[in-house]
Amino acid sequence: MRRASPFASWSERANWMIDIGIWLRRPPTHIRPGRDIADVVRRAKQQRTQFLLDWLDNNRDVKRIVQTTLQKTLREAVGPELFSATGLPREPAFFSELWERITRLILPKAAAKQELSVLFAAMFPDAADADWLLGLDQATLYRIWKLCADDGISHGVQQQLDEALIYLVTMIIATGISLEFRHRLEPHMPLQATPFMALRRELEKYLMAGPRDEAALRSVRMLIAVCQAQTDRIYAHLDEHGVSVGLVYKVERMRAQLLRMTRLIDLRAALAAEQSSDQIHALLVDLIEAHHRRSSVHGLVSRSFSLLARKMVERNADRGEQYVARDDGGYRSIFTSAARGGAVTAITALVKAFLPVGGTARFFEGAFASMNYAAGFLAISAAGGTLAATQPAVTGPALAAKMHALDTVDGLRKLLEEIASILRSQAAAVFGNLVTVVPTMLVIAAGWLLIADVPAMQPEKAVAAIESLSLLGPTPLYAAFTGILLWLSSLAAGFADNWFALRKLCDALAHQRRLVHVFGPVRAERFARWMEARFAHIAGILSLALLMGMSPVLLQFFGMPLDVRHITLAAGTLTAAASSLGWEVLLTPAFWLAAGGILLTGVFNVGVGFACSLGLALRARGIPLRMRRIVAWAVLRRLASAPWKYLFPERRQRIAEAHAPAELPSPAPEEVDGTGEAERRTGSDR
Repeated sequence: MRRASPFASWSERANWMIDIGIWLRRPPTHIRPGRDIADVVRRAKQQRTQFLLDWLDNNRDVKRIVQTTLQKTLREAVGPELFSATGLPREPAFFSELWERITRLILPKAAAKQELSVLFAAMFPDAADADWLLGLDQATLYRIWKLCADDGISHGVQQQLDEALIYLVTMIIATGISLEFRHRLEPHMPLQATPFMALRRELEKYLMAGPRDEAALRSVRMLIAVCQAQTDRIYAHLDEHGVSVGLVYKVERMRAQLLRMTRLIDLRAALAAEQSSDQIHALLVDLIEAHHRRSSVHGLVSRSFSLLARKMVERNADRGEQYVARDDGGYRSIFTSAARGGAVTAITALVKAFLPVGGTARFFEGAFASMNYAAGFLAISAAGGTLAATQPAVTGPALAAKMHALDTVDGLRKLLEEIASILRSQAAAVFGNLVTVVPTMLVIAAGWLLIADVPAMQPEKAVAAIESLSLLGPTPLYAAFTGILLWLSSLAAGFADNWFALRKLCDALAHQRRLVHVFGPVRAERFARWMEARFAHIAGILSLALLMGMSPVLLQFFGMPLDVRHITLAAGTLTAAASSLGWEVLLTPAFWLAAGGILLTGVFNVGVGFACSLGLALRARGIPLRMRRIVAWAVLRRLASAPWKYLFPERRQRIAEAHAPAELPSPAPEEVDGTGEAERRTGSDR
């Protein structure tokens, strides 16, 4: 305290105030074991604050110098940014705000002269300081205010509050009357009639009338609530017609600005009524918490992408329903569709074997592989076929959509039945692909041998292909990597679906002048509906082809020798290699190690893709971790007790019996123990 000097420079006085804050926050040197450390540190801060104020009261000469120094520093500081910008997003767009936060974490911020917001951030560098201020009583806060402020500072604070309110309402208007906002609000209205323009007019009236005008104060508060309701309507529109990350960021920014306006108006009204201690307390705590939230890059990304992730999950859930077989009829349908896909995949695998390897630039190898995959996958889709291991990425969200009422026996039983149906569907797709890809490849190889009198693969290339598929090699790692690529392709499909809806391309294509002129209005609208139904599917196919073809090339460029292993393509490659070497290769251990590697590839393709997709869906829907563990443990128990139920279909009659009300007793809620006992008591294992 004796270092205080009102004649020092502003920077020296500001650093002296920061040193006071460091002393107040310093944790005690000795903490007894068993004590709550956070509580001990908080009480130590409060005790030091009381001790400092009492010491100054006992040393009047030092107190006068300290008071003069503090008041001169605060009087010279520029303050509107403290109230209008601290803790609020400053950049107009999401990615510029993200880049600004990243640079703040990496690069030091330039010191600003006489900037109260910078001094405030340095005085309270820890988020726990908010708890410290909350623990101070009103008498202590009043003593601190009297030490730091006088009538001139109080008048300056009120003037800075008015300036901050004008700044905030100007930023709100700039966003609220923008074209992307107005197009999403119903009903459409002129600019002057929007609640954002009305808010500015009423705020100006309130500031001119004075803080004691109750009618003007109520009008401003009502319009702030109306503007907040408008942001809710924007969210509802985004939830229905597609999500824009940039628009979500702007909505969140406006909501934060409206909340800050509410705080400042409450403080302004309390200052006029001379009952401002509680409002000052609340504003300081809010500024500290908002400042530390703004420094978080993870918080910005999670808040901006949470709605997009949920929308993608919901759209993928709708698409994933068609890949779930709930009875033997659905199982046969998926099996038949996968059989068609397996026949086409044999051609894709054979073409991949003929692609140049090592003779061209690596980029062109990946490009040729991507084009081959794209042609094969599009041909499968055109033939109405299914490729194994591509469904888990979209059936995971469909499963997460069923995760409600898990705290009851009936809800848990239905979820376990849904998991069994999904896994049976994946098994049907894998079996269907393998049933046709092997004989189709054998027919192609035999025809090639008869026509060209050479085997489908050269002997050395066939041997290398069999060895590369071995169970003892990196095949499991490659299969897991392919499962991640399958999941990423489902994300690309979800992004494409959201982008198509957000841009309203269905209506744009249906009324596009050239399309209407060439095809006519009816056919143009039909084409637009077809694109709406197939756009996400085509985007997922092309993204999967690009990922499977180019990812190994790019990763190998960075020294990560990863490759793709898909169960159907691997089975086709093994069949072509075995047919080229002759039937005696079936007696070699290398062939059976490769066959085991293919089985493991199927497990990892399905398991990793399903796990990634389900994890994203669970996080997007906010399913608690405890419930996830209960479900996982119950599934593992049922899988260990009856694995064939997850591979083969159930009869329709048995399914009807399992869902009959008479067969289901009503156990007590406490019987849901997450260990599989609940579903065994309800008879669901039947």
